[in-house]
Amino acid sequence: MMRILLAEDDAVAGQTLTAILTAQGHEVTAVDNGVDAWGLWQVARHRVIVSDWLMPAMDGIELCRKIRARPPGPYTYFMMQTIRTGLGNFLEAMKAGVDDFITKPIVPEELIARLEVAERILGLREELMTLEGLLAMCSYCKRIRDTDGAWTPLERYVGVRIVTRST
Repeated sequence: MMRILLAEDDAVAGQTLTAILTAQGHEVTAVDNGVDAWGLWQVARHRVIVSDWLMPAMDGIELCRKIRARPPGPYTYFMMQTIRTGLGNFLEAMKAGVDDFITKPIVPEELIARLEVAERILGLREELMTLEGLLAMCSYCKRIRDTDGAWTPLERYVGVRIVTRST
């Protein structure tokens, strides 16, 4: 179950998508424009956004850019749904920070499958963040930050801990 923010200005499409998503057990908050989506996201920080591209006040591309420009925090998976097709539109969306791109009309099974991928990616990202928090290591110099904040060569860090545990 995921908390999903749905931004869709077409009332019928919004109701249809909400029904599909809630039938899958997701908690859906629906708005009809990008400005409301932006305001709600700032308060609730939904982990998944399914947004239409073409909306009044603020379109889906601008919404995605604003979210990506925010300071780091829990990652928000952004799925763009649109009538726009073609490589140029796809690339524009990807450059804006969109994670997935689905064209209308939406096929429910495809949407469900894509959201399962989103859930898997978010889970892996959380796991990675947890592991990174356990041991700070510089990927360039292969040194580890110890509890004093000093950067120690990996071999020395491991060697000291192995000797400490075995004596």
